[in-house]
Amino acid sequence: MSFPKGLGHLTIMVPRKLLYVRSNYLFGSRCWMIRFSTEILFKSVSFRPFSKKCDNADSEPLENEELLNNLLTMGVDVDMARKRQPGVFNRTDTNEQDLQTFLLSKGASKEVIASIISRYPRAMTRTPESLSNRWDLWRRIVTSDLEIVNILERSPESFFRSSDNLNLENNIKFLYSVGLTHKDLCRLLTNAPRTFSNSLNLNKQMVEFLQEICLSLGHNGPTDFVRKIIFKNPFILIQSTKRIKANIEFLQSTFCLTNEELLSLICGPGAKILDLSSDCMRRSYRNIKDKLSSLGCTAKEIRKFVLSYPDMIFLGEKKFNDKIDCLIEEEVNISQIIKHPRILDSSISTLKSRIKELVNVGYDLSTSNISLLSWSQKRYNAKLKKLYIEQNIVLEN
Repeated sequence: MSFPKGLGHLTIMVPRKLLYVRSNYLFGSRCWMIRFSTEILFKSVSFRPFSKKCDNADSEPLENEELLNNLLTMGVDVDMARKRQPGVFNRTDTNEQDLQTFLLSKGASKEVIASIISRYPRAMTRTPESLSNRWDLWRRIVTSDLEIVNILERSPESFFRSSDNLNLENNIKFLYSVGLTHKDLCRLLTNAPRTFSNSLNLNKQMVEFLQEICLSLGHNGPTDFVRKIIFKNPFILIQSTKRIKANIEFLQSTFCLTNEELLSLICGPGAKILDLSSDCMRRSYRNIKDKLSSLGCTAKEIRKFVLSYPDMIFLGEKKFNDKIDCLIEEEVNISQIIKHPRILDSSISTLKSRIKELVNVGYDLSTSNISLLSWSQKRYNAKLKKLYIEQNIVLEN
């Protein structure tokens, strides 16, 4: 065991069966306590070197106390913010008070501002000038400050993730240039604001990829195709081209779709499921196929079921199986479920409560239309009221 002088660290040769090594810093001294068992002391042992630095360079940087006090005063959830982006708390150039003043001037409440900072502390690093310029660019798309505040409340990262305002401006120009309208951009900013934080090259790659898909499938209107698919799935621009390609290939090969059928699917009801990972899509479809096959459905019926409502693939295996089992237990025929797949959008508790209410008013689910199980609450209540009236009339007669 040696202790070389003049080094920023000490090196100790340690037996393999060393019980423990502990660093003990008392009153500024550096003292090592090494404890061996009697057995180890009297046996030959092999040695393995390690080193431990004893200088202060490894100590964690101190947090900005002034920043912490300001955040507590503003009602920020400091614990949440620290977990999300701890590095911000070591900076001395934060602009939390300027950020609050700016957002208050745009109509945000103090509670909303505190929530934004709690979930995305990096917002405090943006300068007032950068905030103002970015806000003006967003206002080219949305009609009011309140709309932007609502987006920030829901997704603060979308606005504060990047300070590259030139990239944002170029993205806006590019999306207009590929045929998207002002309404399309407003919908994108409302539903998938991260699109505008993407690098311009990423957005270009996805649009060019979608145009190539369109042409490869024999469609001569790539601009119209891109607009339709983005309208149906505003999140597609923040996905990878690799994922979209894998999902399109899976859909075409699994369901033996013609080019025309595939175009119709991905521009319409199947646009949203392109967001799924290909593994997730495969597992979900395999589960649907196995479950429905076990209930006597043919391959043709299963194909029709999935293609008529592809959103079914979003359901996890357990949730899908539980809903099917719930309906079967309530004597709903599987053929009815195949014809009305949207009823699986409803939660199990909703399905059970509605089935119970309908049975109580004499509604025969085995022979009647079951689509009302997925109706809006307002529409369903109106139908239920009508059924109650009809039942009372029959009882009176």
